[in-house]
Amino acid sequence: MHIEHHTWWSNRLGQNMSVNVYGHAGKPVLVFPCQGGTHREYEDFGMVEAISGFIGAGRIKLFTVDSVDDQSWNNRRLHPAQRVARHKEYESYINEEVLPLIYYHHQAEEKLMVTGCSMGGYHAANYFFRRPDLSDIMISISGLFQLDYFIGDYMDDQIYFHTPLAYLPGLNDPWYIDQYRRSRIIVGVGQGEWEEPMAVDAVKLQKILDEKGVPAWIDLWGHDVNHDWPWWRRMMPYFLGTIF
Repeated sequence: MHIEHHTWWSNRLGQNMSVNVYGHAGKPVLVFPCQGGTHREYEDFGMVEAISGFIGAGRIKLFTVDSVDDQSWNNRRLHPAQRVARHKEYESYINEEVLPLIYYHHQAEEKLMVTGCSMGGYHAANYFFRRPDLSDIMISISGLFQLDYFIGDYMDDQIYFHTPLAYLPGLNDPWYIDQYRRSRIIVGVGQGEWEEPMAVDAVKLQKILDEKGVPAWIDLWGHDVNHDWPWWRRMMPYFLGTIF
């Protein structure tokens, strides 16, 4: 398997950030890590190996990034308004620094697949729903779609637009809805230990999308399926198998 490592100083974030690349060809896949995770997480926890068949066959090419969750949503020393400001800087880093690397690899501005587990599942969903012009496949595994766990019931205009369960109900712009309808939306979540809030959010998301006529596959796994990597390593290749 072809693997590359890239590290550079991000002026937008004021720190070094890294990206790993896995594969030689295929659909570009932007992988967000779990809460506080790094670009190495997908490999370290066995997910790269679990989906290596798709990578080796040239179906997908992974771009795994670092998170700044501990500086943004999970930084409980900061007011929520400061946390969302840091998250917006991270989003700018993804769009202005990581995407050019992806496009360089593909020699074209091809739409992405976005994915992640746990907090990465939140990032994947939020990124997809905010920018469907940049991605057309979303696989969110065990992700939350609101931020109550981190900021309680606080809400302002900035946080609203980074909370899918808040902004999606009132979003009726045909430009967005049409692109959602032409995309693949997959949400996988268990019903075992530590999965209840994510399962609740998944059901709420399905109701919202159903009301808008947006096809989505909300896949609730069994009550033995916990919020942990052994299950995520089963989910991801299963979902990829339905796409390719």
